[in-house]
Amino acid sequence: MKTHLENKLIAIVRVRGTYGVRHDIKETMKRMNLNRVNSMVLLYGNKANIGMINKCSDFVTYGEIDNETLELVAKRKEIKVEKTDIDGISAGKKSPKEVIPMPIRMHPPRKGYRGIKQSYKAGGDLGYRGKEINSLIKRMA
Repeated sequence: MKTHLENKLIAIVRVRGTYGVRHDIKETMKRMNLNRVNSMVLLYGNKANIGMINKCSDFVTYGEIDNETLELVAKRKEIKVEKTDIDGISAGKKSPKEVIPMPIRMHPPRKGYRGIKQSYKAGGDLGYRGKEINSLIKRMA
């Protein structure tokens, strides 16, 4: 079964903390290296990663990241990244971990979150947001 995230570069941002979270969800976020609120990781959309993202979707927001935002993230980490590296990450030829150290600690978003207890479709910030993740990352950079 193919999903809309298959073979795409996905940015995952942790929005909520760990208080009252089930142990298996905590472990999943730990395996994805999302240890703190406002931290971000970049993963490719394979079957295992999509399963982990779906499991903790009530505590994170995620979507497809574009090249412009990826360059901004690299500048924020003060890493000298060439355009060929960015294109290699987007095309799936290079791992994001090879170019940018993970997790990426981000600032809280300017003008805040809309709501950390509701899904993005319901007017909050949790779950899948598609290309709108790029505007959130720009507010956090």
